[in-house]
Amino acid sequence: MSRTRYQFELAESAQDISAYFALRRAIFCEEQGIFSGHDVDNIDQFAYPIVALDTEAPTINAVAGVVRIYEQEPNLWYGGRLGVHEDYRRVGRIGKGLIYKAVTTAHGWGCTKFLATVQLQNVRFFKRQHWHSLKEIEICDRPHHLMEADLDFYPPAVNRRPVVDLSDLKVS
Repeated sequence: MSRTRYQFELAESAQDISAYFALRRAIFCEEQGIFSGHDVDNIDQFAYPIVALDTEAPTINAVAGVVRIYEQEPNLWYGGRLGVHEDYRRVGRIGKGLIYKAVTTAHGWGCTKFLATVQLQNVRFFKRQHWHSLKEIEICDRPHHLMEADLDFYPPAVNRRPVVDLSDLKVS
């Protein structure tokens, strides 16, 4: 994939949000088999979805990757459901860009600690992105690490914090 133009942004349009959930379903249900049918949970009601858009794709702004962020308690943020469309995995920039957008956005909204549960096969990648492992854990019968971002590496971004209301989310 030779495309080099990617845009990382909060998903707010109905089209981007639909594509965000479709890609999550493709990765976490169909490909990895972690969930059956869908991966939507109660966190999605207050999480902020972030997408990586391929602005040069044949379809307008194709979603190449996804991640969500949410505030677990005041100033403690989590990232999760990070995934990259299989056609973009060799590009190398999508996951890194999504992580950067997620952490800098939360940091700009007052985050003082940013955590994520990371699948074992992705721990080395996260360490290269200035994260450290806090402990090994098991989620959905799979090994993960609870990891923390080094906020000194991720400057606070200036982003408007939208109101998230996915309470009427329909899962197909």
